[in-house]
Amino acid sequence: MLVKRRKSTDFIQSIDALLRRLPGNHPKRALIENDLAKRKAGYRGEKAVDYFINSLTEFTVIHDIRLYNGTEFFQIDTLLLSPSFILILEIKNISGTIFFDPTFNQLIQTKQDMEKGFLDPLMQARRQQKELTKWLFDMKVKIPIEYLIVISNPSTVIKASSYHKNALARVLHANQLLERIDKLKVKYPEEKLTVKEIRKVSKMIIKKHSPPNYNILKYYNLQEKDIITGIQCHSCSKFSVERVRGTWKCFACNIVDKEAHIKALQDYFYLIDSSITNHQFRSFTYLSSSNIAKKLLTGLKLPHSGEKKSRMYHIPLNFFEKYRSK
Repeated sequence: MLVKRRKSTDFIQSIDALLRRLPGNHPKRALIENDLAKRKAGYRGEKAVDYFINSLTEFTVIHDIRLYNGTEFFQIDTLLLSPSFILILEIKNISGTIFFDPTFNQLIQTKQDMEKGFLDPLMQARRQQKELTKWLFDMKVKIPIEYLIVISNPSTVIKASSYHKNALARVLHANQLLERIDKLKVKYPEEKLTVKEIRKVSKMIIKKHSPPNYNILKYYNLQEKDIITGIQCHSCSKFSVERVRGTWKCFACNIVDKEAHIKALQDYFYLIDSSITNHQFRSFTYLSSSNIAKKLLTGLKLPHSGEKKSRMYHIPLNFFEKYRSK
C-alpha cells in the first residue's frame, strides 16, 4: 500500500525556475544545468524502480522521507514496511560499469574510458539503517531493518571483489528486487508488528517527515539581481509579456495567456520567498497598477495576513500542483 508518493523534488523545481530566469551567458549556468541533469537522472531512476515496487501490495510504501534524529536530519529514498521487517532502498541511476571498492569505501564508475568516484551507497544505506533503528527505538518500535542498493539502469555493469560480501549480498539491478525481497521474507518469518501497528508507524513517519527548506539562490551563491524579472512567455520563452485589456500578451509572439502571472508567482516562490506583498508582486511582474495586482492575488484565494499596503499573501507548498497539468 502506497502511503506517500514519490514526486519531482522541490529542489529540482527550484533549479528549473532558476534556469528559466538566469541569463544564458551567466558564468554559473553550465554548472547549474549539469547539476539539474544529474538530479533529474536520479529521479528517473527512482521512478523506474517504482514499476517493481508497485507490485508489493503486502508492503506499506513510503517515498522520500526526511527525519530528525535529535541532532541532524537523515533521508531515505524508499521505505518498505511489513509486519516482519522494514526495508530501506537506496536507488542509484548510474550508467557504464560500476565497481564497489571496499578498501576505500567508494563507488567507481567507468564510462568511455574515464573513471569517476562516488560516495559508497552501502555506507550511506548502512547509516540510514542505523539512524532509522535508533529513531524507531526512541518511538518504542523494535523490528529488523534491512537495506538494499538498487541500480535502476538495466545496462549498468555491476562489479565487486569476491570478498566484498556486503556488496554481493545487497547490490542488485531493479529486476532482481522482488526475488531478493522474497529471500528476506524467508529470513524474517516472524511478525514483529500487527497491521494496525504498521499503520500507526507509517502515520508517525509521515507526520514527522520534515521537507528540506532550500534557498536555491544561496545554494548556488547567487543574488536576486542575478535573475531576470518580469513575466516569461510560455510559448517563445521571452520576457516580453505585458498586461493588456484584462489579460497578458506577449509582444514577441502575440500569444495571449490569462494565467501568465501564475507561472511568474511560482518562480518567485521557488527562487525568493513563499510570501509576497502587492508591491513585491508588481516589482517582479512589472505591473504598474496596485489595484490590478490586488485583484490578481485575491483571485488566487491565497491565505493572507495583515491589512491594506502591509498585506502579505502566503503561497502554500502544493498550491501550483493544480496548474502543472495545464
